[in-house]
Amino acid sequence: MDSQAGQTAFDVAVVGAGAAGQMAAIAAAEEGRRVVLLEQMARPGLKILASGGGHCNLTNLVEPAVFIAAFGRQGRFMTAAMTAMGPTALRSLLASLGVPTIVRDRVYVWPASERSADVQAAHRRRIEQLGVTLRLGCLVRSLWIDSGRLMGVETASAERIAAEAVVLACGGKSWPTLGGTGGGYSLAGQAGMAIVEPLPALVALVTREQWPGRLAGVSLHNVRVRIELHGQDKTGLTGDVLMTERGISGPVVLNISGRVSQLLQQGPVPLRIELEAGIGETEWVRRLEGWRSSAGRRNVVNMLREHLPRSLCEVLCELAGVEGQTTMAQLPAANRDALAGVLGGLELTVTATEGFETAFVTRGGVKLQGVNPNTLESRSLAGLYLAGELLDLDGPSGGFNLQWAFASGWLAGKSAGRR
Repeated sequence: MDSQAGQTAFDVAVVGAGAAGQMAAIAAAEEGRRVVLLEQMARPGLKILASGGGHCNLTNLVEPAVFIAAFGRQGRFMTAAMTAMGPTALRSLLASLGVPTIVRDRVYVWPASERSADVQAAHRRRIEQLGVTLRLGCLVRSLWIDSGRLMGVETASAERIAAEAVVLACGGKSWPTLGGTGGGYSLAGQAGMAIVEPLPALVALVTREQWPGRLAGVSLHNVRVRIELHGQDKTGLTGDVLMTERGISGPVVLNISGRVSQLLQQGPVPLRIELEAGIGETEWVRRLEGWRSSAGRRNVVNMLREHLPRSLCEVLCELAGVEGQTTMAQLPAANRDALAGVLGGLELTVTATEGFETAFVTRGGVKLQGVNPNTLESRSLAGLYLAGELLDLDGPSGGFNLQWAFASGWLAGKSAGRR
């Protein structure tokens, strides 16, 4: 919907037309309010379109307590938003907008069409039906505050847009080509809100070791990854890892990357990878000894290939100082132990992340202590609401972050609309 020339006064102004912003605009407009939705990019919902590789993992069906726990110790902040727009309510809303959903692996929720574009189109239609004014290519430069009272927002073209309530749903710094510029932090700062330093999360990791580059594209399944630093969870995470030209990626790596980003501020971060989750060095020694007895004439590399990708097996032998063509019967005990050590705990040193350019979400943002969790209103400036990735909350992959964006946008929009 084009902007309405000359109309600069609204009940609610929503800054950012991503998942949270569009949901906020819909929720406020359903309260009968005049709403303007301001987006700096030429199209709305670019991250929705890109999510899930263009298929859009909308949410998941894990137990509410498990969902909240996935966001860490601050997850309880989400309770009111998740109550207002949890997975069931979200699926019902989408169905009413013409987007039926399906469940994969009994947990993950996707649009039945498996097209992110259908989700975005449904939001766009609803925004138009409700008469929301959508202004694209409109950069909000500052909040309009007069004598401590929120009056609206001011754009980069010096236009003042009056609004009784403002919802900041500007996102974080991730994926800048899709609008993640971090501009919302300065807007929140103008309201006196504190910011936790933004860091890349759900992002690939760069390693000091160069051998992963030789295996770029190789996937490892059912491995366990943990951070080898004092005070870190020794259980780690289990799942799949993908080797890249500069290090490692894949679901497990993405889910641990936010914590690694934080730790990198103090220096390189060592990781330990069990190439078969739950199988440590002692068990690998036992296996290797068993192969000596049962398949003594076969060489080491060929035996390992029955459990791991071929190219990886050759690298593992190199790392352990073992000649891969050595038969199992001729493998010295010292080499056996060295190989078992590598198999049971492959060591990598992370020196950096791939950065915000490829990060799926941002860790950090507006401190939650400055926001009322029951309404998502700022505690320092009445009438200002915040939603989505702008806040200091991020979860793992698998529909967690998109669900939070929808839920927080809905609560912020409803709260703003009911002022």
